[in-house]
Amino acid sequence: MVDDVLKTMTAPRRRAFRWAAAWLAAALAAPVGQGLAGTSEQVVADPHNGLAISGYDPVGYFSDGGPSLGRADFEYDSGGAVWRFRNAGNRAAFAADPAVYTPQFGGYDPVGIVRGTPLAGDPRFWLVQGQRLYLFYSEDNRQAFVREPERFATDSRRAWPAVRKTLSP
Repeated sequence: MVDDVLKTMTAPRRRAFRWAAAWLAAALAAPVGQGLAGTSEQVVADPHNGLAISGYDPVGYFSDGGPSLGRADFEYDSGGAVWRFRNAGNRAAFAADPAVYTPQFGGYDPVGIVRGTPLAGDPRFWLVQGQRLYLFYSEDNRQAFVREPERFATDSRRAWPAVRKTLSP
């Protein structure tokens, strides 16, 4: 019966349905008195529609020199999230090597990571440093990183394993 219903849904609706079903199963499986973690997956994604980095095209930061919104007709599922792209070429580049284009730390702010707090990066506050994309929670955090990029890059890599353990699987 569920399979028949899923067949009538669009791909984004199927993903949303599956996400909601998984969330409900996890909530029901959690021991009483133990709440669900307040942070999200390993990749920053919208909990309502599964879009990574608010639907911005991750390849565009490299090819266009900045953020641009992706399109629903150019989507790719990777890392537990739905990624959108401006065109088929960007989608193909990402599919060939997601590690190159996925924001560092799954889109979490490296300055927040150094401080021990997993803050979701805002795709409008970004920096490509050392061939890697970083997203920041705020312009202030971006500026802090710009002032000391090597220190923040090193310190955030060192702190990431502990911060990552605080995120939901």
